[in-house]
Amino acid sequence: MSRRLLVLRHAKAEVGLGLIDHERPLAERGLRDAAAMGDFLRTQGLEPGLVLCSTALRTRQTLEGLRLAAPARFESAIYMGDGHDLLDLVHVAGAEFAQTETILLVGHNPAVHELAIAAGNEQIEDFPTCALAVIELESWQSRGGTLLAYRTPKTL
Repeated sequence: MSRRLLVLRHAKAEVGLGLIDHERPLAERGLRDAAAMGDFLRTQGLEPGLVLCSTALRTRQTLEGLRLAAPARFESAIYMGDGHDLLDLVHVAGAEFAQTETILLVGHNPAVHELAIAAGNEQIEDFPTCALAVIELESWQSRGGTLLAYRTPKTL
């Protein structure tokens, strides 16, 4: 049975505000984009069984905006890690939740872009805010799979 990895960059965040990067909230556009992406996931039958989410405020707010029922694990390593670190987190979570068919990872660039390219075995030129890559893996331990879909809020 194949597995689906959904790689999502957080939605558009506010800039400035004098806050540390980890505590930047979503902008109004980001709130709208997250809700639209959640609607897309549901209509396409892509609701995850597990979510791995960065601890940053903008990723947590993106996850809230998706309005998904899946349990979430908040991982600080997603905030600072690179694409290989994120794939390692997927491997660990996949081993722990072996029966889960779909995992959603919500994170930051450049790491999510690196993950989408490495896991999907296909070049993706740009990975803007709230971009989604849908990747089919042979198993949760796979190092790479097939990019099935790539969407941005503009292409929903």
